[in-house]
Amino acid sequence: MQIFHRSTNTISRASIYGAVFIVAGLGWALYQLQGSPYITYAGVVKPQPVPFSHQHHVTGLGIDCRYCHTSVEQSSFAGIPPTKTCMNCHSQIWTNASMLEPVRASYRSGQSLQWTRVNQLPDFVFFNHSIHINKGVGCNTCHGPVDQMPLMYQYASLQMKWCLDCHRAPEKYLRPRGEVFNMRYQQPTADNPVQDENGQSYTDQISLGKALIAQHKLRSEQDITSCDTCHR
Repeated sequence: MQIFHRSTNTISRASIYGAVFIVAGLGWALYQLQGSPYITYAGVVKPQPVPFSHQHHVTGLGIDCRYCHTSVEQSSFAGIPPTKTCMNCHSQIWTNASMLEPVRASYRSGQSLQWTRVNQLPDFVFFNHSIHINKGVGCNTCHGPVDQMPLMYQYASLQMKWCLDCHRAPEKYLRPRGEVFNMRYQQPTADNPVQDENGQSYTDQISLGKALIAQHKLRSEQDITSCDTCHR
């Protein structure tokens, strides 16, 4: 005696196949979500006590990154400028601008401005600015076109995959140390050769990068992709 209708076999197969596709679809959706700005905050402008424009200060006025980020070449942390740095200029210009009142109030009271950190890594990740800069990684390689940002935002996802793209092939990204803070730096081409640390000219990035790896004494790929390099 047949208990179930013959169509039950077809329904059960369809259910199994459907479940596989549903699970795969959910996995894909979660993967996309995990890398989206909703999770990473890439491209998201965060509120600040003062609407500081890197575009105005860097492109408009030509201020070098190191004028404000004084510790970036020697420390793991790039450094947030004290209010006195702002007042070096703003005690003389825009002295009555209402949007700069928080800066003046901070200077009068001695209390630091509470800036919202834009590029934030998890506590279990160790990152050292000075190492990257001294090995020839440019500011805009990680931070994007800061000189064109009226309001600062996180440029990249800052997720492990993004970091490993560089650590696995640093020759694609390195530049001469003298070009690290050049926000308009262009990788070498036949029309735009770039010299390495020894003055040798290159017309392609891979050849230049491989030369710089040796000259900057970069550790091996195995070393810079090992877990304890970034997770300590």
